[in-house]
Amino acid sequence: MKYIDNRIAVVTGASSGIGKAIARKFVKSGIKVVLGARSADELAELKQELKDEEGEVVYRTCDMTNQEQVVGLIRAAEETFGGLHILVNNAGVMPLSYLKNRHLEEWEQMVDVNIKGVLKATYAALPYLKEQNSSHIINIASADGRTIYPGGAVYAATKAAIIKFSEGIRTELSPSHNIHVTCIDPGTVDTPLRENITDEELLEDNKDSWTEDEAKLLAEDIAECALFAISQPERVNLSEMIVKPTGKG
Repeated sequence: MKYIDNRIAVVTGASSGIGKAIARKFVKSGIKVVLGARSADELAELKQELKDEEGEVVYRTCDMTNQEQVVGLIRAAEETFGGLHILVNNAGVMPLSYLKNRHLEEWEQMVDVNIKGVLKATYAALPYLKEQNSSHIINIASADGRTIYPGGAVYAATKAAIIKFSEGIRTELSPSHNIHVTCIDPGTVDTPLRENITDEELLEDNKDSWTEDEAKLLAEDIAECALFAISQPERVNLSEMIVKPTGKG
């Protein structure tokens, strides 16, 4: 198994949902973690929770559309813990909408966070990851990046881009710098992502299917996948994991 105790990770979008679950799982496994998200209050609360469990953790408030803040987040790993081994690109938004309803500002937000945010974090982290000659990038994409449904065109496009970008990182940097890359593509997960949807027509159309009885994964399920990926032997690169809730195709 890879030696993960005392490795250093940055997790974006760490204040809730999948990012929060990954941060918890990593810290409990002995990984030092830098938490990044926009909400300082939620990050401070999570930091205290993890420190109470004797974890080594710091946080930086970070808007993934702000290059300076992203660089500061990545730099915090070096300044606090002395390096960086694992980057988890998790931050994302999902304001689904029908194309006919023309939610341009929300479409651009998804591109800015879901694609450009990943590019910014990867750009900032690569010098540190290359130094290790044994590092790992976890990109949280979506099963939607491989399927399509009404209302999901732009979101699916951003996640498809991350799936292909993950392949590109692996192709270029795995042979020369031993950077492992895993793209995790979750299906429906019980997280707050849908709370950002403003398209009233789409919400009305889905009110009977988006219920408490809907088959969903837990954020902890995706955290288990991330830990499994980074725990593989050095010779193994687990390239992609498509994870769906039982009961959904």
